[in-house]
Amino acid sequence: MKKAFVIGLDYGSDSVRAVLINSKNGKEIASEVHWYKRWMEQKYCNPSINQFRQHPLDHIEGLEFTIKSVMNQSKVNPEGVKGICIDTTGSSPVPVSKNGVPLAMVDGFTENPNAMMVLWKDHTAIKEAELINELGVSWGGENYTKYVGGIYSSEWFWAKIAHIVKEDEAVKNNAFTWMEHCDLMTYLLIENKDLKSFKRSRCAAGHKAMWHESWGGLPPKEFLEKVDLYLADLLDNLYNETYTSDKVAGNLSQEWADKLGLTTDTVIAVGTFDAHSGAVGAKIDKNALVRVMGTSTCDIMVATNDAINGKTIKGICGQVDGSVIPGLIGLEAGQSAFGDLLAWFKDVLDWPIDNLVMTSTILSEQQKIDLKNEIENDFIRKLSDAAEAIPLSESIPTALDWINGRRTPDADQNLKSAISNLSLGSKAPHIFKALVNAICFGSKKIADRFKEEGVRIDAVIGIGGVARKSPYIMQTLANVMNTPIKVAASDQAPALGAAIYAAVASGIYSNVVEASTHMGSEFEAEYHPQKDTIETYEKLMDSYTALGDFIESSVKKN
Repeated sequence: MKKAFVIGLDYGSDSVRAVLINSKNGKEIASEVHWYKRWMEQKYCNPSINQFRQHPLDHIEGLEFTIKSVMNQSKVNPEGVKGICIDTTGSSPVPVSKNGVPLAMVDGFTENPNAMMVLWKDHTAIKEAELINELGVSWGGENYTKYVGGIYSSEWFWAKIAHIVKEDEAVKNNAFTWMEHCDLMTYLLIENKDLKSFKRSRCAAGHKAMWHESWGGLPPKEFLEKVDLYLADLLDNLYNETYTSDKVAGNLSQEWADKLGLTTDTVIAVGTFDAHSGAVGAKIDKNALVRVMGTSTCDIMVATNDAINGKTIKGICGQVDGSVIPGLIGLEAGQSAFGDLLAWFKDVLDWPIDNLVMTSTILSEQQKIDLKNEIENDFIRKLSDAAEAIPLSESIPTALDWINGRRTPDADQNLKSAISNLSLGSKAPHIFKALVNAICFGSKKIADRFKEEGVRIDAVIGIGGVARKSPYIMQTLANVMNTPIKVAASDQAPALGAAIYAAVASGIYSNVVEASTHMGSEFEAEYHPQKDTIETYEKLMDSYTALGDFIESSVKKN
């Protein structure tokens, strides 16, 4: 095989990263990260009402910077770059003008949060999601939520759009169509700008927009108009067909080839979601649960049609033919907060530092900077060490991981986190230990649901920053799940998975399984359950379940 290179572009919540990969062996030739400038300034967000929006310019600027950087670093011949694939968070829909321009880049909308990308973690559409769920079982026709676990989430496509257009008449009147983030970025790169024929992501459409081949595509107007008349009209400007990410969306446009220093021979694959491409980067196989562990988690599995046998899995985030590996059913679950729960606790503990220490007149400005850096570097590590040292025999608080609602099993974004069993002996490490336990208990609830629904789990694979950087969390997870957990060696498994899709779309490999065999990540660690902890964690999980039942019943009463 001649040297052929592919680029995977992975859009996370805080940054975008590009990797240039040798398609022969999956070796990373160069990588680059770009942090979103406007997002870091906390623009367009209001956490008090769960509003999280991002400006498309953050993503466009990041695309140009990272790809140009990996090309400059590597000195690879542009003609050797055969394909690019983009993965993103989701569901993160963006309103788009009739000319195919993100609405936030149109005069009059450049500072309007409702014209921005509605990030996956935005939960302003809870009422709209509840309406979709009520209609699903009561409207008199097909229940269009049945292939997304039977519960539609406020994190997803239709609910978010319905909420925005109720809030903002100007956006409603000027948004010609809406695109998932992965589709928008792919569309911007290709030459063909016909919105109607553009190839939308099967992964995004199936898991978040209730697309399914059995009813011929998206839900019909007769259903959507009951949610909002606008959605029925919008259907005319959306799509019926969807495509897996081993397919070609188009070739790189001349405009972007000139910007990036590439050629128009470079193929752009159909876009996808980060967790699904991450599973491919980690060489997912049947009966393996891949946990993509970052600010939230996505839990991905694949299964044959025969194994599913027409069954709809309750309470997960969808089952979609080809959303991970073409020819297999992709199953998605996850937690709305994983690393975010620990980040919240760090923010709480940071308050006196930011508001007392950093405002002190005793310290010089340089001393404040040095102290802040030292704290940032050591904070989580020291908390982890102290929490790990607390014996399980000691009284430990019980916490819930629902700081951003519950994604699965059984999505409910109304739910809140809680902590019980606090005492005067509960110090910061005890609470941190309780939060780590909580995210691990939430993980086990997901695995248990798959097993209850007849989906066998023989192996668990962890990918992402948490999996690689926190042995304490990974060991706790292995203990709680009572299952060995492998950790993928790649720092950039989603970007690597996107590069694998690009290698298939550009014809280097014939299918995703073959490409992932050659290019996928190896494993760098494996955590085994510590048998003497299993019984204690089972009792602690009983407390987690009891607290969860209490909070859930309290929320429903109110």
